[in-house]
Amino acid sequence: MEKREYPMVPNKDIIIVDTTLRDGEQTAGVVFANKEKVRIARMLDEIGVHQIEAGIPVMGGDEKEAIKEIVKAGLRASIMAWNRAVISDIEESLDCGVDAVAISISTSDIHIKYKLQTSREWVLENMVRATEFAKKHGLYVSVNAEDASRTDMDFLIQFAKEAKRAGADRLRYCDTVGILDPFTAYERVKRLIEEVGIDVEMHTHNDFGMATANALAGVRAGARYVGVTVNGLGERAGNAALEEVVMALKYIYGIDLNFKTQMFRELSEYVALASNREVPAWKAIVGTNMFAHESGIHADGALKHPQTYEVFRPEDVGLERQIVIGKHSGTAAIKKKFAEYGHTLTDEEAAEILQRVRAMAVDLKRSLFDKELIYIYEEYLESKAKGKGKEA
Repeated sequence: MEKREYPMVPNKDIIIVDTTLRDGEQTAGVVFANKEKVRIARMLDEIGVHQIEAGIPVMGGDEKEAIKEIVKAGLRASIMAWNRAVISDIEESLDCGVDAVAISISTSDIHIKYKLQTSREWVLENMVRATEFAKKHGLYVSVNAEDASRTDMDFLIQFAKEAKRAGADRLRYCDTVGILDPFTAYERVKRLIEEVGIDVEMHTHNDFGMATANALAGVRAGARYVGVTVNGLGERAGNAALEEVVMALKYIYGIDLNFKTQMFRELSEYVALASNREVPAWKAIVGTNMFAHESGIHADGALKHPQTYEVFRPEDVGLERQIVIGKHSGTAAIKKKFAEYGHTLTDEEAAEILQRVRAMAVDLKRSLFDKELIYIYEEYLESKAKGKGKEA
């Protein structure tokens, strides 16, 4: 691959925080069985995720039991539990044995007025009290500014400073309703870090399709932590996707986190099955169409030199390259496909078969299966033989 320059990033020591088991499971209609939660945690750990947000202990019952099982699994990743800014929530987290807690409280005026029905002062007091309690008990603390992207910037800076004074290890900048764009995300996170001097985690939602872009913009502004979920699972339109963020960091920003990315497709399929949410063929990074080429120009280029139309290798994410035969195919793909069947076609034969392929693809409104291609080939040979018979 040709040498290229990468964008400047203040911190290359990026920490991935996966919240599939918490925010991912908050997707409407999704429930993970306890065995699935433990299995997903093990897979995340094996891939290389640094911190796993395992759930919400105060829910009790199966939720709490699953978190305890994950803690006992002996994973390398830090295990975090989610809490409101309430002492009793943190006590439940301590009971689970986690080493880290997320303490979440709303900071936007719309949330404070209509959801909490209280004041900014109340928010600060409760956040500080909960943070001090957690630090007193030796926990790593992420203070989550819920709806940070709609929070008055001066108040958010005050909130972050109070959190830092109380001992918080980082601030989670939550784009709770997904209204950020990358330019705004960069400006706000850069200002927050410069004025407060605290580690920031990007927690972005995908309501406008910009979760991954906003997360990366935050990284470029100096954020060291990125919150993600497998397949982008999460509330409403979901969160920044683990596989997208890790691969974008590597290939766009030049930051290789040494993840076992070849496991991405396997992990994606497992989470899709457990969440009953199918992975679309066109899904970025792990969708089956990522390395499926039909267009004649693209297929020809990919066959001659894969990097003409592929940024990374299919095996890097657990996929395989596919040359799809259909309406947009060219003769190079036809010849390559039939060579796989043991048939060497001349240019003339490939061109004539391609006409039949395109006609059938239009009739069926899809690409063709291998058996259909063989039928076309047999019919072509038959018609060719009849033509020769007539000549004789």
